[in-house]
Amino acid sequence: MKIIFLTFYFEPDLCAGSFRNTPLAKEIAKQIDSKSEVHVITTHPNRYYSFKTEALSYENSGSLHIHRIKIPTHKSGLIDQAKSFTKFFFAALKITRNIEYDLVYASSSRLFTAFLGRVISIQKKAPLYLDIRDIFVDTINNIFQHKIIRVFLLTFLRVVENFTFSNAKHLNLISEGFIPYFKKYTRPYYSYFPNGIDPIFTSIKIHNPQKSNFKIITYAGNIGEGQGLHKIIPDLAKKLKNNYRFIIIGDGGGIDKLRSVLKENRLESIVELRPPVPRNILVEVYQNSHFLFLHLNNLKAFEKVLPSKLFEYSAFDKPILAGVKGFAQDFIENNVSNSIVFSPTKANELVDKLNKYEYKNVDRSEFVEKFKRENINIDMVKTIVSYAK
Repeated sequence: MKIIFLTFYFEPDLCAGSFRNTPLAKEIAKQIDSKSEVHVITTHPNRYYSFKTEALSYENSGSLHIHRIKIPTHKSGLIDQAKSFTKFFFAALKITRNIEYDLVYASSSRLFTAFLGRVISIQKKAPLYLDIRDIFVDTINNIFQHKIIRVFLLTFLRVVENFTFSNAKHLNLISEGFIPYFKKYTRPYYSYFPNGIDPIFTSIKIHNPQKSNFKIITYAGNIGEGQGLHKIIPDLAKKLKNNYRFIIIGDGGGIDKLRSVLKENRLESIVELRPPVPRNILVEVYQNSHFLFLHLNNLKAFEKVLPSKLFEYSAFDKPILAGVKGFAQDFIENNVSNSIVFSPTKANELVDKLNKYEYKNVDRSEFVEKFKRENINIDMVKTIVSYAK
């Protein structure tokens, strides 16, 4: 049995796609028999322009074979991403050209990895299992500003989406908020395995921040239009500067916009921008913070998503500040204690809630136990390998 595993991001890259797919691929290799193989087709680390690390182009560890493709350096712009994916697409086809597969698995946040999976599944006459981490068409419709280009893009993307999703054997939706969008695709089987909490975060010891004149609010992750940090952080910093300081860790297409607004308002001493860091260092930063911050831009598409960062934050005893609406808001209010939910981009609302909030730390061990990544992966992989038998 041979399974092809397509993901644009894999270790040692630092992003949600890598954190989800690396342990998942390893779990597949663990569950299959010794004569079977998992062939991961991925890229060299490229998620953040400011984070550089080396990785082998090919690795073989027992049943797990990892092929990493070099793609052009990019800064997350649409054209850059198109160039990078084109390289990935044709290189993946070349690697898999002379190999027969029993199953094609693809993890997709931007549609075209899923499309690649569909193309290979046709070539190999193999079932297609898709893990859907975002609704790309929905996001483009909300984010892309140029009307004529947007109409052209959406027409093209909807054709690609229909071709890809309607012919999959199985769709896993990472957020149950996606269900209304996908109900038009009636042929695939569905599952709803979400993101989870990785082992590095499941045994965190309670650690109180060092005494300071200020409370620390920390955000770590992608900094793009989807997060809209430039629409909320500067306003918060101006209103909270007497009692709070901000640490923003990450990179992405919106970092220059955020940096510009902070500089324009002379807030560099209130908001510290740091490049992406390995997660063992991130743990220390979280432990020395008072609040962990999460924010999605005020766009309709993001009312369906469930941010992976939420699971990471929830492993700590710190209060979470979450600027979200829709499914994420409902999930947090029903599952994540000691959280302050506010409307995206509404700084005044969060400031009012913070002024009324009595600071406390809360143990979330029940949540951690329920959403351990390794447990979710074990159950998810059972559904994946069932199609390859």
